[in-house]
Amino acid sequence: MAKAPLKIGIILDPIGSIDPRKDSSLAMLIEASHRGAELYYFEQQHLHMLSGKAFGLSTELKVHDDNEHWFDFGVQKKINLGDLDVILMRKDPPFDMEFIYTTYILDRAKLDGALIINEPQALRDINEKVFTGWFPECVPLTLVSRSIIEIKSFLKQHNKIVVKPLDGMGGRSVFVITNGDKNANVIFETLTDNGKRFALAQIFVPEITHGDKRILIVDGQPVPFALARIPPEDDNRGNIVAGAITKGQKLTNEDMRICSKVGPILKKHGVLFAGIDVIGSYLTEINVTSPTGIRELDKQFNLNIAGLLFDAIERILSQDV
Repeated sequence: MAKAPLKIGIILDPIGSIDPRKDSSLAMLIEASHRGAELYYFEQQHLHMLSGKAFGLSTELKVHDDNEHWFDFGVQKKINLGDLDVILMRKDPPFDMEFIYTTYILDRAKLDGALIINEPQALRDINEKVFTGWFPECVPLTLVSRSIIEIKSFLKQHNKIVVKPLDGMGGRSVFVITNGDKNANVIFETLTDNGKRFALAQIFVPEITHGDKRILIVDGQPVPFALARIPPEDDNRGNIVAGAITKGQKLTNEDMRICSKVGPILKKHGVLFAGIDVIGSYLTEINVTSPTGIRELDKQFNLNIAGLLFDAIERILSQDV
């Protein structure tokens, strides 16, 4: 008897607004479609919980590897999220209370049998900036504080630092500050909301000129190539949306060392797909919400990273039977 097709749900920002050339969620959907899966599309506002059951107004979805026409919508219907085999949570930050409420609904879907990628508890617990603190041997000296006095002292001690909010993405509100910069006070006041919000300060790693490397980790194992995002000449940020140039490169021994520390812990937390950021020989961020980089690495190195992800998903589902 032929196996029934997998029912795959995905929670996204509006699919019409993505860049199909670079979008990792689309790569996942294309791979799922190649495997014969039925695809169900949701945005956050389409989810609700009734009497402890997770539901969603789904839209049947067809995807195409076509940069001009990458999706078609089908029938809309309300479904029990627990009836799906897999739900891919791919909503971009900001990581706000609405994001957390969505993970609560996904917890209920998990209890009813859906495999959630990534685990809802992990989405809540693994802040991309703060969770690096679980690997201090891999991370440049880092301060997390809401005290302007402490951050100013950190700058004075280390002369050149990076400061950023804990809930940002895409390089937004990331500042490089040198001791004596007269903008430092206002930057610290703004980032901490005058001492009411935590921010992160980190010693500056000069190897950023060679790129902020995005390394993808699938089921605890690194993809053997990284996507180095090299800042433009007029910017310090190694972020694609900030104008960084991308260049694929083979993982170094230091990259592999970091992955050997981080990968097993992510797998233990139920994180099947993550993107860690490495500058030089330092881990700087751990991204588990909606990491990107699949399409660029696939194209440069003839890979199928989404295929690795769905191989892992199918292994997990077969163990649950």
